[in-house]
Amino acid sequence: MKLGFGEVLSESFEFFFARLRLFFHLVTVPWILSLLLRIAGAALTEESLPIVLAEKALDVIPTVMFMVAWMRVVLLGPGRVDRLPGLAWSGRETAFLAHLLKVAGITFLLIAAFTLTVGTIDPAALARREALAAPLGTGFIVSALLALRVSFGLAASAVDVPFTPRHSWAYSRGSAWAIIGALFVIFFASAIATAIGALVPFAVLRGLLGTDIAAAVVTWTVAILISYAGTAIAATAQAIIFRRLTAWRDGVPLAPPS
Repeated sequence: MKLGFGEVLSESFEFFFARLRLFFHLVTVPWILSLLLRIAGAALTEESLPIVLAEKALDVIPTVMFMVAWMRVVLLGPGRVDRLPGLAWSGRETAFLAHLLKVAGITFLLIAAFTLTVGTIDPAALARREALAAPLGTGFIVSALLALRVSFGLAASAVDVPFTPRHSWAYSRGSAWAIIGALFVIFFASAIATAIGALVPFAVLRGLLGTDIAAAVVTWTVAILISYAGTAIAATAQAIIFRRLTAWRDGVPLAPPS
């Protein structure tokens, strides 16, 4: 079947906002773990790019635990979430992470390489780095678009269905741009909301609390929660796309792509 761009977006946002109470229940532990990682990273250094990248890599762990639980809510209902995400790691999370690396591993590596190459904005050095940064940036854009198209297959790992990016590519024929467009809008809106959630509270709290670190901790708390909300909406869209394109039903083998 062909997907409708607007249908995926409206159903994803509607599903999430109708289950805010459940979202806060499931996100609590991953939210705390991500906040602790952010505080630990800030305590080590504020300027080291490798530390920042390492922090982001470690933050994938609580994010994966949350995404697996949330996708199971979308596809199976809240009664099929085995445990509160963030309390334990299982083979299901391992399979999900392996699938994620297949889908977006190259994109992550290009982000890291681009960040380390460009570094801080230094006009004197920027021209020298442009020759290397430009192809990395182009590769990132191409790989990100490909990753968006096949990322809905992550939902299969959340419900223990064997699935690969090749399967996602086959099932998404005819709906590629609807998938890319819907997920891009969600991720872009999430990034904007997270940035606002980080900048506005910090500007206000810095004057009220009198210290940068106290304002930063409160700001990180808000921004990380907003980021997880965006992750939940994106995971909802991916699960909806998976269910529609594959006609998946619990306990029924998938039909081959047409």
